[in-house]
Amino acid sequence: MQTRPIPSTGEALPVVGCGTYIGFDVEPKMPAYQKLPGVLQALFDAGGSVIDSSPMYGRAETTVGELLQASQAPKRAFLATKVWTSSRERGVEQMTQSMHRLEAKPIDLMQIHNLVDWRAHLGTLKEWKQQGTIRYLGVSHYTPGGYPQLEAVMREHALDFVQLNYSVDEREAEARLLPLAADLGIAVLVNRPFGGGGLLGKLRQRALPAWAGEIGCNSWAQILLKFVLGHPAVTCVIPGTGKAAHMLDNASAGAGSFPDFAMRERIAAEWR
Repeated sequence: MQTRPIPSTGEALPVVGCGTYIGFDVEPKMPAYQKLPGVLQALFDAGGSVIDSSPMYGRAETTVGELLQASQAPKRAFLATKVWTSSRERGVEQMTQSMHRLEAKPIDLMQIHNLVDWRAHLGTLKEWKQQGTIRYLGVSHYTPGGYPQLEAVMREHALDFVQLNYSVDEREAEARLLPLAADLGIAVLVNRPFGGGGLLGKLRQRALPAWAGEIGCNSWAQILLKFVLGHPAVTCVIPGTGKAAHMLDNASAGAGSFPDFAMRERIAAEWR
């Protein structure tokens, strides 16, 4: 898997990670839980490391912490989570709980989820970064409706990361946020690379185009992920899954070449 540098430090980050929304919100007694060690193993075996979670995702943080400790491979993970509550005090309480759930200190990346009470939390994150409680700080959103506020925060404050939605059918971030992140030296995590799932479901019913092999793809998921990674401002894409086969397929998109502008437009034309 290829890596890209985190602009604020130059640290190399693998370009495909794993989101934990829905897929990791499971109890140990559930059959779905038993499949998750294979998901993380597929991520690590492919050279990936980024695991993104949130207290908003139910039991996902706890599940990640349990699985990493059971595999004795927590050092192979780049753990990103979020604060999602109001007030500085509640934020501190929630983030401390996340560290316990993930069984990790420091947390690699703490993000302000959907910019909820971001002014209250940003001060804490700056302090915690200075103290070494977290390594990086950032903000996140998942809809274009949050872009004006994201842009304002990116311009006003020194951020390491911004997380946003970007896909072949949700390209609004290309207009301002992705260029701004590149100009300001902010790493970009991309959520919803499959447009929330409907896009991939639609394309899976169609045969792969003949040109898929030109960019090393043998699935629609890989094509959609390579479209995202073809944008030079993107640092890492974090598709969510609870299945090892899907994780392996997704991770394969991080190897080989990425599409240039012309090929990306060709990919975009396929879903219309």
